[in-house]
Amino acid sequence: MKKKRVIVGLSGGVDSSVAAYLLKEQGYEVIGLFMKNWHDDSVTISNECPWLDDSNDAMLVADKLGIPFQTVDLSEQYKERIVDYMFHEYEKGRTPNPDVLCNREIKFDVFMKIALDLGADYVATGHYCRKHTIEKDGKQIHQLLAGADANKDQSYFLCQLSQEQLAKALFPIGELQKPEVREIAAQQGLITAEKKDSQGLCFIGKVRLPEFLQQQLKPKEGIIVEVSDDFQAYNQELPKFQSKTEELQYLSKKISYKKQDGKVVGKHQGAHYFTKGQRKGLAVGGTVEPLFVIDTNVEDNIIYTGQGKQHPGLFKKVLFVSNDELHWVREDLKLQIDETMDVMARIRYRQPLQKATLYQVDSGMYVEFQEPQSAITEGQFVAWYLNDELVGSGVIS
Repeated sequence: MKKKRVIVGLSGGVDSSVAAYLLKEQGYEVIGLFMKNWHDDSVTISNECPWLDDSNDAMLVADKLGIPFQTVDLSEQYKERIVDYMFHEYEKGRTPNPDVLCNREIKFDVFMKIALDLGADYVATGHYCRKHTIEKDGKQIHQLLAGADANKDQSYFLCQLSQEQLAKALFPIGELQKPEVREIAAQQGLITAEKKDSQGLCFIGKVRLPEFLQQQLKPKEGIIVEVSDDFQAYNQELPKFQSKTEELQYLSKKISYKKQDGKVVGKHQGAHYFTKGQRKGLAVGGTVEPLFVIDTNVEDNIIYTGQGKQHPGLFKKVLFVSNDELHWVREDLKLQIDETMDVMARIRYRQPLQKATLYQVDSGMYVEFQEPQSAITEGQFVAWYLNDELVGSGVIS
């Protein structure tokens, strides 16, 4: 019986190193592949995880494990699919999530195709999540489950994967806790055992995001407006609704602020560099509590802010996802029009899961949270779960 071949995305970090080791132990034929996704070092912060160190570490790990290793240059596809998408989203005044996209478009698409061309049966990564396969109506269905280490669970970043992609994916460290992963790496003498977890854009390392954006998005000076927490829009009586859909539509609508709704407290260099809930970079002093961005208007180039993280302008209970940005990992659970589903959901990585209800309508889906959520941000992903299974996701519109 021929061994199954697995291609591991070796990133030069401890997680993917241990993933490769475990697969080898499980009897797979393992090949390590390092993805080079970036070659413009002018925007990475010099000695913070440049790709050269990482590819060296990946190579040393492969050498230690006695597995073949090669580097693939995906920087062209990365630019097209991730970098250009980010600029496009920022220009629209939305806040993109490149890590979610990177998994859908690069690791489990471009990279996966290369792997399959190399005769791989599976592609493996060092993500903290798990995959289970169940039988339903005679068909195999792949479940995407949270990682066993609740602190490190990365299922959110894989929320856009499809059944086809999951069918070919393996997540060898999903059942482990992070300290166990480091321990295995140390026992096996892998050079990455003590290496810090990388931050920043997947594979680019730490990017100076404002400068990175400024290369493409020209600075333009605008005003910062502070909206007081007793602004009338926050204290309106709710109208009488004819239907649940009408209520959801009303609650999901964003307040459209005008310059005269507050006072001008400062200047900024471009509304498209700011995101909802942001506190840093406003450089306005003299307020009792720090200012938070409650909204940005890229057309008028105005940033609206409010004092303190309890400011009512930050909170909303309902968000909307349009049909073309709606994705079910579990296609078999997809809602039909007028159907609802009680779920646990999150609107950003690391956020504790929140109780919510999904409502499918003609044009898309509403997600109604039990508790108001802070800084629901257009362009980010909402992901929903049944117990510890991620069943679907969508882009917040």
